[in-house]
Amino acid sequence: MIPSQAEEEGPTMKLVSWNIQWARGCDGRVSTARIARALNDFGDADVICLQEVARGYDDLPGLTGDDQVAQFAAQFPGHSPIFAPGADSLRPDGTRRQFGNLTLSRLPVLAAWRHLLPWPADGAVPSMQRACVEVVLDGPSGGLRVLNTHLEYYSRLQRLAQIEALRALDAEAQSHAKAPPTAKASGAAFAAVPRPAAALLCGDFNCEPGSDEYMRLVAPGASPEARWQDLWPHCHGTVAHADTVGLHGCEWPGRRFCCDFALATAPLLPRVQAVEVDQSTAASDHQPVWITLAD
Repeated sequence: MIPSQAEEEGPTMKLVSWNIQWARGCDGRVSTARIARALNDFGDADVICLQEVARGYDDLPGLTGDDQVAQFAAQFPGHSPIFAPGADSLRPDGTRRQFGNLTLSRLPVLAAWRHLLPWPADGAVPSMQRACVEVVLDGPSGGLRVLNTHLEYYSRLQRLAQIEALRALDAEAQSHAKAPPTAKASGAAFAAVPRPAAALLCGDFNCEPGSDEYMRLVAPGASPEARWQDLWPHCHGTVAHADTVGLHGCEWPGRRFCCDFALATAPLLPRVQAVEVDQSTAASDHQPVWITLAD
């Protein structure tokens, strides 16, 4: 059942999370326009969370220095783009190359934070700096935090450190929600910014259901609110996670599995109507994860 076919009561908010592999499809061709078409064909997303968005790279297959942030902003003109590069380095011509996560929102973005995740040394494997972009959205049902992230692929040590950081980020946000600042200071930089308890965390976590990393990600926190809960079992019970990689003969042709998740804090769970995986598109080596919320 895809979101457009779901039996819904009242208005809804649709979100999608997708590792787009710099818009490189299973045919080896790079096309942000094809990514945009796949998103529009499956559903009309209010919030789009993309991972592996590139700027200024000419050494990734199919890229010639493209600014994919600008391309997606043009393809979704009704959405505000918030980009959080993890990797950010200087090119020989003096311009920059950046690689990270892009959130596009049709809803007003009240605040945005770009978090660099821990990157402990692990010289035995290649790795890169990873990031998480957190936005506060203003919707009919109130404020909502959406966190868009991508954890390290090669290093389990780094993934575990990054998971601890995501747990700490939410514990911090829950504290802000319970005790918002009341002190006054001059200047807009000190203006109180809402950080709602209701939050969605999505992205490519580079671990599978049941792995040590996954179990740590969903482990109870210091309070009932400060816990990331996987929306797949919340919506589907004991049905196994739908595969998000290894389809269409792309990258992992011999094995299909899931490493892309959508999670939420307890205050958001009553609004969750559906979470589904679009397994039809071959526009990336990963499949999009769609979430429908009551709004």
